[in-house]
Amino acid sequence: MPIDIETFEDSSADTLGGGTTQPERVLSFLAANADQAFRPTEIAAETDIPKNSINPVLQRLEEQGLVRHKGAYWAITDDTDRLRSLTQYELVTKSMNDLYGDETPSEWVDHMPTDDAAAEPDDE
Repeated sequence: MPIDIETFEDSSADTLGGGTTQPERVLSFLAANADQAFRPTEIAAETDIPKNSINPVLQRLEEQGLVRHKGAYWAITDDTDRLRSLTQYELVTKSMNDLYGDETPSEWVDHMPTDDAAAEPDDE
């Protein structure tokens, strides 16, 4: 069922059923099973991600250095510093959202400088 654009603009992803993203689900699953490596179909089944979506998700995570693979198997990265920094970023973001509410991009636009304000002042 469609929603009106005002509801779309004013609602958070969680409110609209966004929940966790596919990459977040993959990372959570692989981190919880860090002592094992899995085939993409196994990861898809365990994370409820469509089989035709799992390979692009894994490839993007690999490009970001968050997962690794050999042959047909995938595992969480062994770069613990990389995972720690990602986890810290997520915790800080969640804490800030809990304290101050989720950011609304349209509110940022209201406070952006105009081209006139960004121009250098005249020397008078």
